[in-house]
Amino acid sequence: MDNHSTILVTGGTGFVGAHLLYHLTLSGKHVKALKRSSSSTGLTRKTFSWYAPFSIEQWERIYWIEGDIMDIPSLQEAFDGVDYVYHVAAIVSFQKQNKSTIESVNQVGTANVVNIALEKHIRKLLYVSSIGTLGRVKSTEIVSETTYWSNKKTSVYSKSKYEAEQEVWRGMAEGLTAVIVNPSIIIGPGNWNQGSPQLFETMWKGLKFFTSGSNGFVGVNDVAKLMIQLMDRDLQGERYILSSENVLYEQLFNWMADALQVARPKYKADPFLSAVAWRFLALAGLFTGRKSSITKETAETANQQYRYSNAKILAATGVKFMPVKDCIEQTAGIFLDEHR
Repeated sequence: MDNHSTILVTGGTGFVGAHLLYHLTLSGKHVKALKRSSSSTGLTRKTFSWYAPFSIEQWERIYWIEGDIMDIPSLQEAFDGVDYVYHVAAIVSFQKQNKSTIESVNQVGTANVVNIALEKHIRKLLYVSSIGTLGRVKSTEIVSETTYWSNKKTSVYSKSKYEAEQEVWRGMAEGLTAVIVNPSIIIGPGNWNQGSPQLFETMWKGLKFFTSGSNGFVGVNDVAKLMIQLMDRDLQGERYILSSENVLYEQLFNWMADALQVARPKYKADPFLSAVAWRFLALAGLFTGRKSSITKETAETANQQYRYSNAKILAATGVKFMPVKDCIEQTAGIFLDEHR
């Protein structure tokens, strides 16, 4: 892909999409970015300023288009003349009460993107899925791209992303050139009140508990750079786990506390205590009107041992991932600069 190709990014106002736009425009590429009329580009603009002095020249390489992946006419207009599409837009939520919206946007929205990509004969689509669409195995085993998915004890979000993936695979069967990435838990700066960046806000306010589980983690800049590499390379019809390291939550929280210069969590939350906590917070939400970031699914996951293989992406690209500890320190530095 050269700088004269036309690129479209969906979800450019979100966490991953903002970082993707930063790295695309940093390399001189001009990009069309789809945004809803109600969405703000504030987080994207802030993302650009976190890594270097803000450059108007770089920012103006983005051509913002108002549209919605649920609005087919606006999508058809956005796809006009496009060669490559990064489909990043999604609703990230683990709240069961949002089930219909999550499923609609993530699955139906992706089906719309796939259908129009086929209609417009785009050259390649890259879809950002989730590590949650891969199967869960025993704690002694490692999950790879071939691990069979099971819908037992899976979140509403993971199920919606799995069904969205099926739309991409269906598109490939109909002639679409595409590749799928499955990032593990992404570490990086973003909206400190949403998603994984919220962990830094929680730790800053004084997190007292840690859990016994482990998971895969990866830096957001590595995710963005690998997306660009996979789009540029002659790779198709494949999925790739994007994960730097498998880390115990206790270790992760200790690194975060140290980087933020706050006390480390002292108390271990076993499965029973975690179960009590999510029920209490859900009940409290009925009175406060605020939805807790801890749900039944996230509480259960936090005490499970999940490990993921990154062998396939290493073989395909030779990437050297930023260590998770370094990602945390970099993100904490940005967090502290903002909060001070």
